[in-house]
Amino acid sequence: MYQPVLVSSGLVGWQFLQRTYDQQLATFSQSTQVKRDTDHFIAKIGSINSAEELVSDRQVLSVALGAFGLSDDINNRFFIQKMLEEGTTADDALANRFSDSRYRDFSAAFGLGPNEIPGSLRPGFAEEIVSRFQASSFEIETGNQDESMRIALYAERTLPDVVQSEGSDASKWFSIMGQPPLRSLFETALGLPEAFGQVDIDQQLLVFQDRAERILGVSDPAQLADEETLDRLINTYFARAQIEQIGGGASGAAIALTLLSG
Repeated sequence: MYQPVLVSSGLVGWQFLQRTYDQQLATFSQSTQVKRDTDHFIAKIGSINSAEELVSDRQVLSVALGAFGLSDDINNRFFIQKMLEEGTTADDALANRFSDSRYRDFSAAFGLGPNEIPGSLRPGFAEEIVSRFQASSFEIETGNQDESMRIALYAERTLPDVVQSEGSDASKWFSIMGQPPLRSLFETALGLPEAFGQVDIDQQLLVFQDRAERILGVSDPAQLADEETLDRLINTYFARAQIEQIGGGASGAAIALTLLSG
């Protein structure tokens, strides 16, 4: 499989990856395994009419889960089938019980629950899922070399949709906190400690809101969809991640010099 080309870590590496992303993703998407899986998905998804049929085809399931960053659940077939069968229309549906909104998005997209219209009937559905799968798979391969690059790619791709979705400001922040890659990026960018996740969830919300306004100048989470604001968030993430990597023992001047040298 094609291995993403990363010339450096931190901001320098991120800038190179952004410049070459489209070309690298296109090359990656044509690699043998990815092409085999996506071609199979496109050929089969139109004939799948139930959750049981979907989870019974491992290649189709692999692309379906991968498109939503849920590849780790590939062997949890009973769990995934139940989630799809319950759909998302009922408040107590399995997919709606998770703080991680990727499960809800996954179930809603395929529309195999009660009173739902199968996503496969929507024009362009297969191509949309394949495109998401290719991007997500590329992020995973990138993360095998540099996890911070994977997190930044994921945020750049998904955060605008999260913060522009329907719902209150609080619900959008909870969606950010519920998705591990986004949470990791924000905790680093906002200078929050690893143990922060153990704090009461409502208190976490207040801290996220306060620090986002002080550090990023963001009072409304929808502002994070703005390209300039999103760039500032990701650049802050890399800068703080580099500081953490350098280590707490270095002086402020030494850290600044190292970052400038990078």
